[in-house]
Parts: sequence; structure tokens; C-alpha cells
Amino acid sequence: MSEPPHILVVDDHREIRDAVTRYLEQNGMRATSARDAVDMDAKLGHGQYDLIVLDVMMPGEDGLSVCRRLSANGNVPILLLTALGEETDRIVGLEIGADDYLAKPFNPRELIARIKAILRRTTKAEPYAGALSGKRIAFAHWVLDTDTRALSNDDGEQIDLTSAEFKLLTVLLERPRFVLNRDQLLDLTAGRSASVFDRTIDNQISRLRRKVERDPSRPRIVTTVRGGGYCLASDVRELS
Repeated sequence: MSEPPHILVVDDHREIRDAVTRYLEQNGMRATSARDAVDMDAKLGHGQYDLIVLDVMMPGEDGLSVCRRLSANGNVPILLLTALGEETDRIVGLEIGADDYLAKPFNPRELIARIKAILRRTTKAEPYAGALSGKRIAFAHWVLDTDTRALSNDDGEQIDLTSAEFKLLTVLLERPRFVLNRDQLLDLTAGRSASVFDRTIDNQISRLRRKVERDPSRPRIVTTVRGGGYCLASDVRELS
């Protein structure tokens, strides 16, 4: 039997982090809590975690700063907890590397569903990269190694991808020149449907463009189809 996922809950409100920790444990997960960024760093230094539930509004180093730092230095997926009306925090969080977000107050069952959806697409390489697992894929002026998640350009420069960016890119590479709308992309990458004001996919597309496009303001690889969605406008081939 596989080990239950280990979740690190980071929130400065003791009642919230204790309640979330208990609920995760009641649903078959291991859970450890941290009260702030300093406590979180100490816990990360002495344990292995499959996902971090991270509150945005914390004293000291806030959640967005923590998210930016962790996304640049590692691959532990992050689920942000944001204030209900703070759409800016959600957008910024997705732009700097968060895998998903959940607005407070939240339904505990939705928290579990979001965590499981993130873990499904990040835990194992095969379902994570889909049909492209174990392959090297060339497109435009890039080569993606789906085993190592290394994305390299023609000059040999390697670009780091977050978990969400890697999943989105592989979904697009599996369907070159095929138009996918936001609902389809969110279902394929996160296993959930979009709400009316959900900008998750738009923000992830923007992040991906900043890494793969020569001019992100005039994208030629990941293009927008008016009234349709997004499309990988490049031929794709498998390398031996």
C-alpha cells in the first residue's frame, strides 16, 4: 500500500491550521502545520512534503513571497488560501507558480478535492505527462524531455517549468493545432470545471508564454483563437 500524501499547512491563524490539519488526517492524509514562513522553512528542512497549503495573508514574509521563493527553488506543489475578495492575490499567485487557489471561507470538501486534483497530476510521471511520458518532444525552437521536465531551446538554454506549466504544456503538445477552450484546458490540467470568473487558465497561459515565446506580447507558439480558446500553433515531433 502506498504512503498517504504528506501535506504542510501554513497559516498564522491557529484555529484554521488546526482545523485543516485535523480534516486532512480524517481524510487519510498526513498533515503537519506551520504558523509562518520561518516555521515552514524549518519543517521543510526536516521533512518531505507532497503539497503545501499556504495562506496568503501572514505576518512577516507573506504567502505570495513564499510562493515565489518556493516555486523558483523547488517542485512542491502549492495551493494558496486567499481572502474571498482578493482576486489580485489569486492572479499574482498563479503567475508566480501556485498550482491552484481556494478563497476563504471554503468548504472543507472542496479543499480535499483541490488537493487530490493537484496530487493526481503531480505525483507520478506517467499520468502527469499523459501519452508523452518518457519521450523527448520537439516543437518550434524547443525540446521538452518529459521524464526530467527539462525544456531546452536551440541555444541549449534550459528553462525551469512549474508543475502547472509543465502539465499545461504537455496537454497542448498532445493536441497540436487543436483549439481548446478554457473549460477543456482546466478539466485536462486540473480535473475540475471553471467558475464564471475563473482566470486560472488565462494566467497559466500568460506564464507559459513568457517562457516559450520570443515576444510574449505577440505569441506565435501558444496562440489565442478569438471566441474559441487557445492553440499550440506548431508542429510537434518525437525525437529518438
